[in-house]
Amino acid sequence: MDLVEVLRAQWDRVSAVVATIAGAVLLIVGWYHVGDTGFVAKQMPYLISEGLGGVFLLGLGGMLWLSADLRDQWRELRGMRNWLESTGDEPIGASTSAGR
Repeated sequence: MDLVEVLRAQWDRVSAVVATIAGAVLLIVGWYHVGDTGFVAKQMPYLISEGLGGVFLLGLGGMLWLSADLRDQWRELRGMRNWLESTGDEPIGASTSAGR
């Protein structure tokens, strides 16, 4: 499997890493610009553009990573369900809950 296929299969994790790195870079650049001036009026544009943008990208990266993990769990559960259906066995709790 080459790198392009891996990146195509894991697009959500790649996007999460890119968004998180971009958010961290924006926060660091904003902190650097705000630290150069002592006037609040000159700090506000950096706080609004780089600060809010960085926080948004960090949140987006976390959401994409969580979405990738949930997708993996659903894929695993679907595989287990398909395996159980192919063996013809009932799940352990299915016969005991009906007899109560």
